[in-house]
Amino acid sequence: MPRAKEAASEIDLNNPQYYFNRELSWLEFNRRVLHEALDPRTPLLERVKFAAIFASNLDEFFMVRVAVLKEQVIAEVNERTPDGRTAQQQLDEISQLLHPMVAQVQQCLEQELIPQLAEEGVYLLHYTDLDKDQRLYLQRFFEERVFPVLTPLAVDPAHPFPVMSNLSLNLAVVVKDPSNGQESFARVKVPVGVLPRFIQFPSELHLHRGKPCIWAGVPLEEVIAHNLEALFPGMTIQEHHVFRVTRDADLELREDEAEDLLLAIQQELRKRRFGGSVVRLQIPESISDFVRQTLMKGMHLTEKDVYMMNGTMGLRDLFSLLGVPLPHLKDPPFTPVIPPRLRKLPAFAESELEVEEGSNIFSIIREGDLLVHHPYESFTASVEHFVTYAANDPDVLAIKMTLYRTSGDSPIIKALIAAAENGKQVAALVELKARFDEESNITWARELENAGVHVVYGVIGLKTHTKIVLVVRQENERIHRYVHIGTGNYNPKTAKVYTDLGLLSCREALGADLTDLFNFLTGFSKQKSYRKLLVAPVTLRDRIIALIRREAEHSKNGKPGHIIAKMNALVDPQIIRTLYEASQAGVQIDLIIRGICCLRPGIAGVSENIRVISIVGRYLEHSRIFWFQNNRKPEVFIGSADWMPRNLDRRVEAVTPIEDPEIATKLKTCLDIFLADNRQAWDLQSDGSYIQRHPTEDSPERSAQTILMEMAQQTA
Repeated sequence: MPRAKEAASEIDLNNPQYYFNRELSWLEFNRRVLHEALDPRTPLLERVKFAAIFASNLDEFFMVRVAVLKEQVIAEVNERTPDGRTAQQQLDEISQLLHPMVAQVQQCLEQELIPQLAEEGVYLLHYTDLDKDQRLYLQRFFEERVFPVLTPLAVDPAHPFPVMSNLSLNLAVVVKDPSNGQESFARVKVPVGVLPRFIQFPSELHLHRGKPCIWAGVPLEEVIAHNLEALFPGMTIQEHHVFRVTRDADLELREDEAEDLLLAIQQELRKRRFGGSVVRLQIPESISDFVRQTLMKGMHLTEKDVYMMNGTMGLRDLFSLLGVPLPHLKDPPFTPVIPPRLRKLPAFAESELEVEEGSNIFSIIREGDLLVHHPYESFTASVEHFVTYAANDPDVLAIKMTLYRTSGDSPIIKALIAAAENGKQVAALVELKARFDEESNITWARELENAGVHVVYGVIGLKTHTKIVLVVRQENERIHRYVHIGTGNYNPKTAKVYTDLGLLSCREALGADLTDLFNFLTGFSKQKSYRKLLVAPVTLRDRIIALIRREAEHSKNGKPGHIIAKMNALVDPQIIRTLYEASQAGVQIDLIIRGICCLRPGIAGVSENIRVISIVGRYLEHSRIFWFQNNRKPEVFIGSADWMPRNLDRRVEAVTPIEDPEIATKLKTCLDIFLADNRQAWDLQSDGSYIQRHPTEDSPERSAQTILMEMAQQTA
């Protein structure tokens, strides 16, 4: 044992060989998403959905991560990542990894998904596939609906190369003047958003080569391409090609210089659409050298910025096909169940016999802490009901809440407005910097302000990511505080597809901690300690490290050491080093990490006691659970924070201990179910690759998400 300790102490845990690259790890996550589109075990329309998710994920990756790397190269930033790579090296490896992945999804769509959809009566057609009546319909559609909104833009000495909006789909057109033979270049933007991406035929044309069909449509860009003569009368169309543009969309905001944060965000959003540099150009393989070079020169791009596509571009638009009424091609429907303790409330009881007289959400919480697990348990019947009931309860004096992301028709927003109209003190922290939800949050911030809600935008220099609600209620001459502390956003739509946890409690210490935290968020406060909560950027990092080191001490003293942590991403080098040290001390560490993992497991003398799995399935794994064995006196936490520098140092986060033994046991059971998954789980290898688990004769299929759905239904 002394020799092992001596050898461990000689290992430099800062060595880049012990860390995976963040960006390349994310690409491996998106590869696992792509696998769901490729996997024939996945229902057909769900495969289409995963292809769309893969493409949408890539769009955001280029808009943010690739854009940042390109800026670092331009600025000649020479700092290396913990894994030892420069920005340019990362860009080069991203390009090498991505091109075959992009080709794979295109091949899957064109050769598998589209033909299989056709067998089910769903036809995503090309213009050349159409019969006479269908072409006639599209010609009329073009003349009446499409032509009036198109604006061809010439490129010549009098017309500079046009600025392309982010994620825009376009046609590059080369025309020839018959009078002098001169060729010219023009761009036509495909008005996706103004018009549907896929133009659907009316029911009377739902026949394809004599076969009846449920849905048939053609990409909008093909409708335009086959009617270009109307846009360039008197000219000869020499060639045309579809292309797609992705721009830098990362907001650059100097909060300390912004007098009006709302106005500053709006200005930055305008820049995002048109002002950021182009970071990716998608073009068809059939494109001519002339058009290719014209586009690259006009947008100042290199060959590595260009992605050749063999088929449909903008695959995120495939989401529109999911509305096709073919339930047998989708996952079996699942309705979230009402948590058992809430079924005695009048709003949710199945019969009057189940109603407990005088009960309400607050009396239920007073009975003991309540854990809710979405989407297995209903968000509407728990969190949404908690806020809505509080808004209309005459005994409630105040509601305070953070809003990071929410839906366009959110009942939560309506409840806060109702609460303000009912004369309650209502404070809402709206995070305007929630990436890609800024515009929506601005809209809701204004609506809340107009209703009399006290709206604040957080702390300068920090993004408020915590998911918390505080309700202050007067009961028998006393003030009581009720809280919700969660892992996910207050969004009823994503609560149906993201797995998240929330704790409803009236523990005094938690109520007091949330009071202090809201004072920090809305006023002038330098709170340095909290009774129970682990709060970033104040106490969370130090407490997590202390909890890991405590397990290491137990192990060194001959006691069992075990850590199980579930999160979205593990990136922070200090946390990773501390986990390595715990592994060296003999602590068993099980990590369930959906996305990025920069920790390298399975290295002798460093991380042989660490295993990492990722689960990618029907629902997006979003909950964070941290379990520490603590010499057989387990401590369990849930909260909003991943183990990333941004969560620990640059965001306001809250992680709560779970003090109810029954709830702690329930969470440990969930973790065990995840670790035993052999259907959606992938094991991270020491070389950075992932291997998907598969059932065997000795080990029948165990899908964690399926098991949790079945467990929830059993309670109903």
